[in-house]
Amino acid sequence: MAEVEVCGNVTRPAVIFRINARLAVETGLFSAPVRKAALPETSILRLGVIEVRKFSPAPSPRMPMSRPAKLALSDGTVFAGQAFGADGEVFGEVVFNTSMTGYQEILTDPSYCGQIVTMTYTQIGNYGTNPDDVESGRLALRGFVVREYCETPSNFRSTRNLSQYLADAGVIGLAGIDTRALVRRLRAHGVMTGVLSTQDLDDASLVEKARNSPGLVGRDLVREVMPASSSAWKEGLTELAQGFQTPASGTVSRENAPHVVAIDYGMKWNIPRHLSNLGCRVTIAPGSWSAEQILELKPDGVFLSNGPGDPEPLDYAINTIRGVLGKVPVFGICLGHQLLGLACGGETYKLKFGHRGANQPVLNKDTGRVEITSQNHGFAIRAESLPPNVEVTHVNLNDQTVEGLRCKDVPAFSVQYHPEAAAGPHDSHYLFQEFRAMLPG
Repeated sequence: MAEVEVCGNVTRPAVIFRINARLAVETGLFSAPVRKAALPETSILRLGVIEVRKFSPAPSPRMPMSRPAKLALSDGTVFAGQAFGADGEVFGEVVFNTSMTGYQEILTDPSYCGQIVTMTYTQIGNYGTNPDDVESGRLALRGFVVREYCETPSNFRSTRNLSQYLADAGVIGLAGIDTRALVRRLRAHGVMTGVLSTQDLDDASLVEKARNSPGLVGRDLVREVMPASSSAWKEGLTELAQGFQTPASGTVSRENAPHVVAIDYGMKWNIPRHLSNLGCRVTIAPGSWSAEQILELKPDGVFLSNGPGDPEPLDYAINTIRGVLGKVPVFGICLGHQLLGLACGGETYKLKFGHRGANQPVLNKDTGRVEITSQNHGFAIRAESLPPNVEVTHVNLNDQTVEGLRCKDVPAFSVQYHPEAAAGPHDSHYLFQEFRAMLPG
């Protein structure tokens, strides 16, 4: 026998159980206001298909409940919880991330510009924040949603708790909602626009605002996160990350180091850290630069970074890539992968709910090896649109979407996922070494 906690009030159930009638009668689940039911061990499997419809959790001693906030979706669904971080009101595309760790890297990833990010892992904030685990100079996401926020972190590297971190960046956090119900809705119906507010708590008003707010399709969000000018990158991997990185073979002097120009569409900083650790001299260039401006820097290779939003409106970036293809080796990641596909004549489309998390399985078609990867994107390359001179090298094993490309006639390749992933996984570091092998020196 095993005891199973029954969440909710029996006369007004908060949780709807999809179990058979015999089990319901045997346990007395709907006949008396019990908090626990003794069930046969085999019945646990039946309770594994619980479907949460509406849930108002009790306050946690680790999560202060003082400021009400609401998230309204454009389909009319409203989630009420408690605010942490900043006050205000924002709109954005509501998405979810399945990572169990790395929330600070997620918060500082510029690819989340224009989005309200929901974490599927239950407790967020338990190891605080620190100045080392950042992927950019600011937070570009619109809002952050968690099941339970931990106000008192416990980690020797922590300098601020998550609420202080968000407040300093002007980002609204929402805690205490049923994130499972929210994620199920996004998976079933697709990502949608939402409004997150601590100011307007009227459901009808918030839903109307969500319905009138713009989506991501057709918008150029890269200009909101790319740098204004070029710069030389000086930083390598942190001491903690060094253990996961294969060092460059031999010693390369700075004068003879291969020069990589990294085109920044909203780049995560761990990318130039990896390139630097492999012995490259790295220059960061704005995503709006032309091919002529890039080639004036005399690069030995060009890197195409990740970034936010829809790739198709970025004509300037696509034209730049066409101008450098065949002149120097090219390596792209995430948005850079999609832009390379478009530059080669392919097409992109929007995924229903995207790939966001650190547990996406990808098949390397060359080796037959499966890599567990970190991903963050809502658009993909349409495989059948690619010309004959471009081959698919990697495939997502969850939905068979394109995860890697290689040009047959010029030295250029790309992947949809993040081989530089922090906090991990680290299965795909070899891609940086493959790019390094294409460079002189």
